[in-house]
Amino acid sequence: MSIEIPPGLTELLQGYTVEVLRHRPADLVGFAAEYFTRLRDAREREAAGGGRRVVSFDGEPMQTESNGEEDLFIFTFLLKVVHPKTDEQRCRLQEACKDILLFRNLDQEQLSQVLDAMFERKVKPQEHVIDQGDDGDNFYVIEWGLYDIVVAKDNQARCVGRYDNHGSFGELALLYNTPRAATIVATTEGALWGLDRVTFKRIILKNNAKKRKTYELFIESVPLLKSLEASERMKIVDVIGEKVYQDGERIIAQGDKADSFYIVESGEVKIMIKSKTMTSKEANQEVEIARCRRGQYFGELALVTNKPRAASAYAVGEVKCLVMDVQAFERLLGPCMNIMKRNITHYEEQLVAMFGSSMDLLDPGN
Repeated sequence: MSIEIPPGLTELLQGYTVEVLRHRPADLVGFAAEYFTRLRDAREREAAGGGRRVVSFDGEPMQTESNGEEDLFIFTFLLKVVHPKTDEQRCRLQEACKDILLFRNLDQEQLSQVLDAMFERKVKPQEHVIDQGDDGDNFYVIEWGLYDIVVAKDNQARCVGRYDNHGSFGELALLYNTPRAATIVATTEGALWGLDRVTFKRIILKNNAKKRKTYELFIESVPLLKSLEASERMKIVDVIGEKVYQDGERIIAQGDKADSFYIVESGEVKIMIKSKTMTSKEANQEVEIARCRRGQYFGELALVTNKPRAASAYAVGEVKCLVMDVQAFERLLGPCMNIMKRNITHYEEQLVAMFGSSMDLLDPGN
């Protein structure tokens, strides 16, 4: 009995086989199901004139509004990376990662996979961890050490910030397949934990696709962010984390160093201030000057002025806030800076009306 091979079968199986050999999926059946489903969907879209590209795994997918979720499935089936760690190392790693916003929305299994895949890197003074213009290979979490953020422009290198024993960097090049935007130089000895790009994309990008669905409409409704392009707003979604506060819990404290910016997702936040223009007895009492509700923001003043917190913020009932760290704030909210600076004048007018002086705003540490 002769068996005729249907036209196109050889090419179809060759394409699938090549992708299996390239990506070595742990789940062959699941990988095949997803591969051929995407291939069918792409063919149907082309037939309907949708203009979308056919399934291709060449290069590394970039998460955008049009292809982010579709291209992410490839990473679901890649072999998991594990770097063995002692109990002591894992404890140190967990401590370093506890406040990393990119990890905050991961479930326990995802976080465990991330911790398994991370590797320790010791650095020496003046060592370049990453260089501006290079392709991104790893995402880094700082365990300890001081690191300068150096940006070269017009043939001049300028230090634009510093990491002081905590924080993370390197995510933007991996999120958007763009060259490194800055050079990170260790100024002391230090220790970092790295996460390779494949694991980062497999877990973080997949989680970010879910975040985009959850927060996209809300972020579009925030008045401050309306001036941004849709792609810029999506970058904000990618780097924010969610924090929940209980009634009466202090979110930020007057006089503290600023490290984050907050947008109220639900609930209400009251802004309180102590005035040095009061008598010594009254100076220990906080006075409410404002309330923030859904879509409003706080914590930007200290980031704009590079001064300590000018006021404290407390949760009224249960409050959910979207939180952005200072590095992401500076990178992504530049177009909104003029709006926030205009608000400083409004804050000063409020303080003058209440206390007869705006010095609390200009010199909050006293």
